[in-house]
Amino acid sequence: MITPVLPTYARVNLEFERGEGCWLIATDGRRFLDFTAGIAVNVLGHANPYLVQALTEQAGKLWHTSNLFRISGGERLAERLIEATFADTVFFTNSGAEALECAIKMARRYQFVTGNAERNRIITFEGAFHGRTLATIAAGGNAKYMEGFGPDMPGFDQVPFGDLDAVKAAIGPTTAGILIEPVQGEGGVRVPPSSFLTTLRALCDEHGLLLILDEVQSGVGRTGRLFAHEWTGATPDIMAVAKGIGGGFPMGACLATENAAKGMTLGTHGSTYGGNPLAMAVGNAVLDKVLQPDFLEHVRQMSLRFTQMLAEVKDRHPAVISEIRGQGLLMGLKALVPAADLVVALREEGMLVPGAGDNVVRLLPPLVVTAEEIGIACQKIEAACQKIENELAHAPVKGAAE
Repeated sequence: MITPVLPTYARVNLEFERGEGCWLIATDGRRFLDFTAGIAVNVLGHANPYLVQALTEQAGKLWHTSNLFRISGGERLAERLIEATFADTVFFTNSGAEALECAIKMARRYQFVTGNAERNRIITFEGAFHGRTLATIAAGGNAKYMEGFGPDMPGFDQVPFGDLDAVKAAIGPTTAGILIEPVQGEGGVRVPPSSFLTTLRALCDEHGLLLILDEVQSGVGRTGRLFAHEWTGATPDIMAVAKGIGGGFPMGACLATENAAKGMTLGTHGSTYGGNPLAMAVGNAVLDKVLQPDFLEHVRQMSLRFTQMLAEVKDRHPAVISEIRGQGLLMGLKALVPAADLVVALREEGMLVPGAGDNVVRLLPPLVVTAEEIGIACQKIEAACQKIENELAHAPVKGAAE
């Protein structure tokens, strides 16, 4: 018999009744250090008083009117995002996948209105994750997510991540743009050389293409800059944002230059809930904190501390961890044992982490994590590695006599 909630998740048998900063408290009273953060969402931690106040105040005034009318909070948030980024305009959505849908439509529409209607294909990268809609699973190209949902949405050409020669070979008369995550999160916390993005920018300029960035996971301070592409000096034409921008409230945004957005005129796109007053109140509150002068410096300092401590753990447990990956507080442990085993071992130690592709365990703490909590996390990772090593040492040898 099917469950009341559609069974598309293998949910862990844990239920939480409240959160406090970087900690979650289960219904049975157990405390867990949360380095999942809602999958890179809760940048200010759980039950952040400033976000609670912003949401509560707005909830007492106005929840929803639709985009048939002006929404002052959205106008203010758009202006602030424009001031802080490359963008000239913003479209608000409810999720990252919707922000990517807007970005894909915008790139195709740009080519259409500039007289290049045949340019409707977008180059994407193997290992990418852009969402779960029909267009975004096609853009990601992961066969596991596409199986059974055919016919596959056309318009995307996948090439190996980091392979410039493959990108150049894929550019043709029907290419509209290039879509990439500055850091592949779901794909295994893979960071390309900074020169890769700058070269993609140059290729787009040379061929009349748009550079589209998916900063759904890497954005809003996660890497120690407001957006990850800022580390490289490469500027996109269009950028999809979500997760951290809402601090836990469902929202996303598609940012663009005036040139890239020239085709998105009256009636070409829309959203009933996107940019509603509740989301805009929270988004503005998140920016209030993330844009404070010392916030991103704190992320960089915690990242440095975490990286150094993790390197020591790796050196002590070379049978479990082979590599430390990532940027800022978007980090990963490349495991030599099944990553799922390390995720379970960490949960047994009272620490919550998500897996990723390429047999990687992600480490995604709230960006307000303290030095003390970084230390506790490393102690738990050490204990989990030791437990796994002990189990390996006592495991029966294959082929040994009974």
